[in-house]
Formats: sequence, C-alpha cells, structure tokens
Amino acid sequence: MSPLQYQSGFGNEFATEAVSGALPRGQNAPQHAPLGLYTEQLSGTSFTTPRATNRRTWSYRIRPSVMHEPYREFEKTTLMRSGPFNEAFTPPNQMRWNPLPIPKEKTDFVEGIVTLGGNGDPSMQDGVGIHLYVANAPMIDRFFYNADGEMLILPQQGRLWLRTELGIIEAAPGELAVIPRGIKFRVELPDNESRGYICENYGQNFRLPELGPIGANGLANARDFLAPVAAYEDREGSFEVISRFLGRLWRAEIDHSPLDVVAWHGNYAPCKYDMALFNCINTVSFDHPDPSIFTVLTAPSTLPGVANADFAIFPPRWMVAEHTFRPPWFHRNMMNEFMGLILGVYDAKAEGFLPGGASLHNCMSGHGPDAETFERASHAELEPQHIEGTLAFMFETRLPVRPTSFALESKILQHEYYECWQSLKKNFSGAK
Repeated sequence: MSPLQYQSGFGNEFATEAVSGALPRGQNAPQHAPLGLYTEQLSGTSFTTPRATNRRTWSYRIRPSVMHEPYREFEKTTLMRSGPFNEAFTPPNQMRWNPLPIPKEKTDFVEGIVTLGGNGDPSMQDGVGIHLYVANAPMIDRFFYNADGEMLILPQQGRLWLRTELGIIEAAPGELAVIPRGIKFRVELPDNESRGYICENYGQNFRLPELGPIGANGLANARDFLAPVAAYEDREGSFEVISRFLGRLWRAEIDHSPLDVVAWHGNYAPCKYDMALFNCINTVSFDHPDPSIFTVLTAPSTLPGVANADFAIFPPRWMVAEHTFRPPWFHRNMMNEFMGLILGVYDAKAEGFLPGGASLHNCMSGHGPDAETFERASHAELEPQHIEGTLAFMFETRLPVRPTSFALESKILQHEYYECWQSLKKNFSGAK
C-alpha cells in the first residue's frame, strides 16, 4: 500500500487506523487502549468552542508526546522571525522582492525559513507571520512543531513530503498544505530542492469562507481537501524536536520518532488542496467583483466581517466583462496585501513580478497595474479572454505587515519597484 493515502473533506470527523483494531470502539479513552497504545487528545480550539468550529483529534500512539528531554534554546541562527515585528520601522512604500536563491550549503525546511514580515503577536493569538522557505536537505532525525500558529504552506518549486503525526501529505507546486498548530512533522524533498511561501496564522483556524448570495456551491469545495490516513513510524534512536513557541525556536532531544500515532479520529488534522479545483466566480456582464471573491480559506478575527487573514488565489479563468478595464484597477484599501506568484505571469504586471517573488502593499498604499499593463488593457479588444498558465495568490490581513530587517536590507528587494508606475501618462483632456 502506498503511504500517500487520503480521505476527503475539510473539517470532517475522520476515523483512520494503520493497524486493524487500533481504534477503540464505543468510547474515546477506555481504561486500556487497544494494542497497548496510549490515548492522547489534541485540542486545536478551546474545549467550549461552539460545535461548528470546535477542532480536536483523539490519537492512539506508541508513546505519549510528553516523553522527551527538556527544551533548550535552538543554538543555530536562522532568519525566521516572529511578532511583535518591531525590529525595523515600516515605510508606507510599495515593496517587491525577487525569489530567494536555493542555498549552496545543506539547508533543511526549518533552517530555510526566511521571514519577510508579519503583524500581531503569537502570545495574543492574533496576526500572522509571512515567510519564504528554501530547502535542499531532508529532515531525517529532526521533527518540528509550531505552537504559535498553523502553517499554510505553498510550494512554488519542488514537492514536499510532509510526514506528520497523523499521516503523510505530498504537496506539489499548485497545491497548498495546512499543518495545524501543534502537529509534529518532518519534511522530505522528493525533488531534492524546494522553494515556496508560508503564512503562519497566529489567530483562529483557517476555514472555508461563507458563500452568502453565491449559494451552496463554488469557490473551494470541502470535498476537494484531502486529509491523510494514519501512517506511523516505530523508530528508536537519537532524534530532536524543534518547537516554535512564543516566537523563538527551542530544541529537545528524544529517543524515538514522535510520528508514532497508529490510529486517530477527529477533525483537527493536516490537509492539502489542489488549487486547480478552485471554482472561480466572476462577472459575466461588466466591472468585476472585489478580489475577496477569490478567497480559498479565511481565518476570522474578533471583528465580524474582518479576517485576521484571508488566502485568495488568481488562477486560470475566463475574462468576459464588457466595457470594463479587466486587470485589477488602481486602488487603496484598509486591508494589507502580500502577494506571491507560483507560476506564469500575473495579469496586472508586465515584468518584475517573478515566480517565487513577492510584493507588499500595506494599508492605504496606492497600487495597481503598471504603465505597460495599463496601456495594453486600456486599448484591448474586449473579446472573451482565457487567462491560462498562471497562479498568483494573496495573503490579505487586517493589520499592517511590518517587514523584517532582512526584507528591507536584502539584495532581493527591488528598490526600483516604484518606477513601474512613473511613466503613466497624463490623459486629462480638460473641461468640456
């Protein structure tokens, strides 16, 4: 049997066992769990969170997760940062970055995370961290978990094998993976190298957005999200667990693999989603909806209608609007937009926005199509147009994204980004 086995649905109550009879019948925590296993519950929300959004999973494992040496500070220096993001002043400028190069030295997933910015504070369970990652070495005897937030991972180059406590996920470019807060995992690289993006969500769990007037179907459908089936490791030896807790990395020695869950049931689990399955909703008359119509997942805030973080994509689609400037219009807005490009060319930029690169337009910072795109779109024949071979995305947050010192000082920062708008012409013809 292939280790890559999945079950369908987002937020579903799953039940899976790698060994027949490992799941207890009739109750969650019997006096003696089957097969000599230990019972352990993992709660991703408070115990009293309403049933519709309550997330928890019961696991039946070879050893409980309490068995490890004390944590000590991780001794290696990395470029992973955390909120509160206050190491540099945040300018109101539009910013854009080139892709991170793949390092020459051996770098695994944890050591290859580079923070571009973020907001909020994980100790307050509010805000996000926004990261790039590059990796060219697998994690074999090292495991990682994030106590500060869940991780939405977007490979841009090279696949990831995410071996988690609850099973194995393969995430390829064009797919997303969500690793919930607290889930231990290690990362293997079937293509030897990988590069991509991470949204570290400190707040409420990502979920599917409400559809409102759209109705029952459209956008991302729950059945297209895949959770892994149980797949355990029974390994003993010298291992380490890296923990991200209150913005810092910690390290503990452990004498066995913590990925030893033989069976589990619940609705708090990692998942993957193929973004090619997103059902775009768009105008078939004139103008076009706000970009929120492309939301795949949302993490609500305490303020109704305002997200701590939205994840939206701009995939292949038909454009048919009449009497309409079809690319995204010039705009300023209250929310804060971090964009990345998985593949192809983004239809609002002629050049400079590269796969693996990123841009940031914070609160009330004007942005929109560059001069070349504006001229082309203003004079285009408005025939049905199929935008293909592209996949861009946006992390939209309610709080301004504060760049790190690396983001402001690195060679990958495009200092000339502002120039793409400077050749826009004055077309005003005067009063008539």
